[in-house]
Amino acid sequence: MRQMDEGGVPDTVDTRLGARLAELRSEHGWSLGELAERTGISRSTLSRAERAEISPTASLLNRLCHVYGRTMSQLLSEVESEPALLVRAAEQPVWEDRASGFVRRSVSPPHAGLRAELVEGQLTAGADIAYDRPPVPGLEQHIWVLEGELDVTVQEVEHRLGAGDCLRMRVWGPTRFRCAGPAAVRYLLAVVLP
Repeated sequence: MRQMDEGGVPDTVDTRLGARLAELRSEHGWSLGELAERTGISRSTLSRAERAEISPTASLLNRLCHVYGRTMSQLLSEVESEPALLVRAAEQPVWEDRASGFVRRSVSPPHAGLRAELVEGQLTAGADIAYDRPPVPGLEQHIWVLEGELDVTVQEVEHRLGAGDCLRMRVWGPTRFRCAGPAAVRYLLAVVLP
C-alpha cells in the first residue's frame, strides 16, 4: 500500500529521499551552492532531487553519500521504516536507476549495531556505472556474481567476473561496474563499514 503524506500526496521513496537530502544539507548548514561545490553536482540538479522532481541516479547518490559520510544503503534506510531483524523477500526495499539500467535490492539493510549489509544488484545488458569515489573511504566490498558477467574496475584494474566468481576489495578511489555479457547480470554485494 502506498503511503500518503499530510497533504494527501503519494509518499514515494523519491519524495522521502528528497526530503532527507534537504534535511542533511540543512543539518550541515550548507547552501545549495556550497553543496554543489563539494559534490560537483549542479545546484539545479540538487534542488530538483530535494524536491523529488527527479529520481537521483546511483552516481549522484554516491557523490552525496560521500560528502555526508554514509553508504548508499544507510541513506536509503533512513527513508524506509525501521528495518526488522528478519527481512522477508517481499519486504526488501528495491530502488531503481532506470537511466543507468541498475536495480538495487537491499537484502539485509543497515541496522544499528551491525557493520555489514547485503545488496542484490542487477544491471541490464550494456549498463555501465562509474563512481568517482567511495561513499565511505576504505569501505570493504565483496562482489559475488550470481548470473551473467560483470566487469568491475577498481584501482585502475579491470576484473571480469562470471557466475560464481567473487571479488573482494577495499574501496579508496573510483570504481566502475559494467554488464559485460549479452544478457543482464545479477550479483550479491556484501558491504562492510571500516
